[in-house]
Amino acid sequence: MGEDKALIVIDGVALVALVAERCRRAGCERVVAVGGDHAALQAVGLDVVDDRHPGAGPLGGIITALTEAAPDQLVFVVAVDLPGVEATDISRTLTALDTRPDADLAVPLTADGRRHHLHAAWRPRALRTLEAAFEAGERAPRRALGGLTIVDVAAIGAAGLTDVDTPEDLQRWQRDRGIRGPDR
Repeated sequence: MGEDKALIVIDGVALVALVAERCRRAGCERVVAVGGDHAALQAVGLDVVDDRHPGAGPLGGIITALTEAAPDQLVFVVAVDLPGVEATDISRTLTALDTRPDADLAVPLTADGRRHHLHAAWRPRALRTLEAAFEAGERAPRRALGGLTIVDVAAIGAAGLTDVDTPEDLQRWQRDRGIRGPDR
């Protein structure tokens, strides 16, 4: 993107604030940003914790988030570049995990059947497995799940799982929804 995705402003709202609001509407009690520009993230109303593994990819961020949780909490982790995430999808993912006490995480399936690990509900007990994979050099969440019990979540809308990694992705996402461009 050439800039911090979290702070890109669309229709007057930073992407991170948009995603955080959806989490709150889904009933998430505490919404925390992992890493990033503390002052800017706090200015949009977020608590911020230091990423324990800055620059090491999403697995490090997930590990940090799980470390912040109480052992009995469910933790919803979502990438800031999923602007179409909906509160109902977050609730559906959390409920899928909550109803399966034997499971370690709940992950939605994309239209082509792949798991989308950057929109997932986790139990903190998954932390040991993730840390072991991280220490072994793994950085991709999907390859760090050995031995964890996963609940697949269907019926999540494609828009909620569409990430915006490039300026073109963001423009396409906005155009498809009739939203004007980033505020500069």
